Amino acid sequence: MPVDNAQLPRLSREAIAKLVANDIPDGAFVNLGIGLPVLVAKHLPKDREIILHSENGILGMGPLHPDQAPDPDLINAGKQPISLLTGSSISDSVLSFTMMRGGHLDLSVLGGLEVSAKGDLANWHTGAPDAIPGVGGAMDLAIGAKRAFVMMEHQTRDGRPKVVESCTLPLTGAGVVDRIYTDLAIIDVAPDGLWVRAMVEGLSFEQLQERTGAALRCDPECRTLSLCGV
Repeated sequence: MPVDNAQLPRLSREAIAKLVANDIPDGAFVNLGIGLPVLVAKHLPKDREIILHSENGILGMGPLHPDQAPDPDLINAGKQPISLLTGSSISDSVLSFTMMRGGHLDLSVLGGLEVSAKGDLANWHTGAPDAIPGVGGAMDLAIGAKRAFVMMEHQTRDGRPKVVESCTLPLTGAGVVDRIYTDLAIIDVAPDGLWVRAMVEGLSFEQLQERTGAALRCDPECRTLSLCGV
């Protein structure tokens, strides 16, 4: 059943992106999915070398600086302008997808419509009869990367949970999600269930469980997340 969200403390999209960025280790090869995950690129720690991959054939993407004119030939998979870092490379889609399917990416960060208690991911079709499917490279990234993080709102606009016991929408991949970042919490998908590692300040575990469609387990060392995401 939908749960009212009035006056509930929530992380902003930028705050969620900061949390994800801080959890990416030095030296990682990472793909940032279209939508919310793209924001992570702005918050990558300056003291870490993190190599960004794009399925349209770029390895070593960087941000477009404010005083830099965009090059129409340099875009990410979401058609946003980017720059190339020193040592970057460009390939065709065949080689790019080989990197994804061959297990050469350390991490994929994906958006989500639903994540199940077993780590199943649904993120390419809303289920609406008139919806336009948007698979892209999501299936390849979910299966091929060594780890998969999902970023999403904890609930739909009408208050229904997006972390559920079993997905009702078409699956992108089964058992692929390692960690979920929402505007309310950080949740790990483990063999013995969903573990809450952190919750936004001002939110109780009971309130979080009430807004989740699967049973949660609270880490004894569960930390509090400030509303700025650090």
